[in-house]
Amino acid sequence: MKVFIADKFEQSGLDQLKGIADGLAYEPGLKHDDLKRRLAEYDPDVLVVRSTKVKDDFMAAAPGLHLIVRAGAGVDNIELPAANKRGIRVSNCPGMNSAAVAELTIGLMVALDRKIPDNVIDLRAHKWKKSLYSKAGFGFKGRTIGIIGAGAIGSEVARRALAFDMNVLYYHLGRQLKLVDHPNCRRSELDDLLRQSDVVTLHIPGGDMTRHLIDDTRLGMMKKTALLINTARGDIIDQEALCVALREGRLRGAALDVYAGEPAANAETFDLPISDCPNVYGTHHIGASTEQAQEAVAGETVRVIAAFKSGKTLNCVNVQQPRTSYLLVVRFHNKPGGLAHVFQNLADAQINAEEMDHVVYDGGMAAVAHIRIDKQPDETLLNRIRSGHPNVTDVDLMFVD
Repeated sequence: MKVFIADKFEQSGLDQLKGIADGLAYEPGLKHDDLKRRLAEYDPDVLVVRSTKVKDDFMAAAPGLHLIVRAGAGVDNIELPAANKRGIRVSNCPGMNSAAVAELTIGLMVALDRKIPDNVIDLRAHKWKKSLYSKAGFGFKGRTIGIIGAGAIGSEVARRALAFDMNVLYYHLGRQLKLVDHPNCRRSELDDLLRQSDVVTLHIPGGDMTRHLIDDTRLGMMKKTALLINTARGDIIDQEALCVALREGRLRGAALDVYAGEPAANAETFDLPISDCPNVYGTHHIGASTEQAQEAVAGETVRVIAAFKSGKTLNCVNVQQPRTSYLLVVRFHNKPGGLAHVFQNLADAQINAEEMDHVVYDGGMAAVAHIRIDKQPDETLLNRIRSGHPNVTDVDLMFVD
C-alpha cells in the first residue's frame, strides 16, 4: 500500500506511517499541475490532504487511488461526486480539533468585548488610551451565548461558556436533544436564538444548505450590542451584508477565522473587502492550528490508514446507508393530535418517516418535530398538513445533505 501526503503533516504521524505503508511520499506544497504530475507518477493507494483541493482531474491522474483521507473534519475541499463516480472512499478525522476551535472561539469573544487587539496596537504606537478602553467591555457573566451547531465543537464552546457563567442557547437539526447536561443550556429555534443572544457563534458545515444562513435579514434580528463569531466556514455569513450592518452600527462587532473566497494557505496577501470593515477582528484560518490538535489529527489519520490496510474504512463519509435529503420541520401547540395528523397525511401520500426528533420547549406550550422523510411532498400536501389541524402552527420543508 502506497501513501502520498500532499500537505504539511506531523512528524509523529510520518514515523508511524513508515511502519504501515509499503511506500510513503511526503511532498507538501506542490502546486496544482506539479501535484497532478506527481500523483500520476507515484499512483498511490491513499492520498492524505489538509487544505489541498482534490478535484476529479487529480483522481483521474492516479488510477490506483482507493482512499482519500482529509486530515481534519470537513471534506468540502474534496469533490465527493467525483470520488463516488470513481469508487474512491473518502474519510475524515472528526472531533480531533474540537477543543482547539472552541479555544479560539472563546478567545475571539473576549478579544471583541475588551478590544484587546486595539489595545495592543495603540501600545505599540506608544499611545495610552485608558479612558477609551475602560469603557469597552460589556462582560459575559449572566449574558447569553447562542451556539449554531451543537456538534463536537459547539459542545466544547458551551462547556467553556458555562465557565463564564453564561446562559447557553443552541440551535441544532438532528437527534441531539442536549448540548451538555446543564440547566443553563436550552435548545432554541434559529431566529429566537439570534434575537436573544449577546454572542452568536457558528459551528455548522458549509455548502449550499448553509450558504448565507446569516444574511441581512437575520443580521437584523440580532441585538445591536451583539457579537458574531465564525470559526466554521466562510460562506455561512453574507460578508457584504455583515459589513453594511457593522458600518451602520446595527451590530457591535464580528470576529472571523474563515472567509468566503479566502486565499490559499501559501498566499501572501489578503485582498477581501471584509478586511476594511470596521469592528471586525480576523485570524488566518487557524482554528485547528494548535500542537495538540495537529497531533490528534495525525494520530487519527494513521489509525484510518492502518484500518484501511486491514480491510476496514473508518470515518467514511461517502459510503453509507441511503438517507433522505428531505426534512419536514413542524411546529405545534404541545397538545395531543398534531403529530397524529402529520403522520396520517404522510401515510396517505405513501411517504415514509425515516427519522424523527421531537422537542418540547420550556414551559410546555410549544413543540417542534424534525422529521426526515423519504420523498419530497408537494405543496398541496404541505398545505394540508399546515392547515388541517388546530395544533399545527407552521410547516417548513428543508433539504439536508
